[in-house]
Amino acid sequence: SRRPSASDPDFRTMRVSLIAAVAVNGVIGKDNDLIWTLRDDMAFFKTTTKGHHVIMGRKNWESIPERFRPLPGRPNIVLSRDAAFSADGAVCMTSLEAALDVARKAGEDEAFIIGGAQIYRLAMESGVVDTMYLTHVEREYEGDTFFPEFAEADWKAQPLFRHVADERNEAPFTVQRYDRLPDAEGA
Repeated sequence: SRRPSASDPDFRTMRVSLIAAVAVNGVIGKDNDLIWTLRDDMAFFKTTTKGHHVIMGRKNWESIPERFRPLPGRPNIVLSRDAAFSADGAVCMTSLEAALDVARKAGEDEAFIIGGAQIYRLAMESGVVDTMYLTHVEREYEGDTFFPEFAEADWKAQPLFRHVADERNEAPFTVQRYDRLPDAEGA
């Protein structure tokens, strides 16, 4: 996948960000669902992505309770290999590049890749991710879905905030922003 250049007629400067919550052991889900209750992390997700295009895989779309689909206040783009797939209230695309083009052509300044694991892996391997917002859940969980490994040396990490476990959040967590270093190649 190529990055657009300033000489492209449809070029728009757009940050491609990825946002995820990851347990200590790399788990991000189980049975196509979240496995923790972290209301303050969910609030961070909502505030951070509000007003921006969100790109997700079909399974992730289907895991969102119907009453919350499409995610309100942001254009939803769903990736599916099946060109006939449709998702009420969302734009459906068959490639990550096409999804990013939709956001770019709409004048988006920061599009968010919101999962699941296959889409995270695809984005990381294609080298399109500029920034990651990772919630590090400070506990191990059993699950069947994992966040892809990445070379931390290729990223500049900046802690944003830490939250303790309380009645709204079952585990403590730290949210960090990772910006790709200029000389980093791919994932």
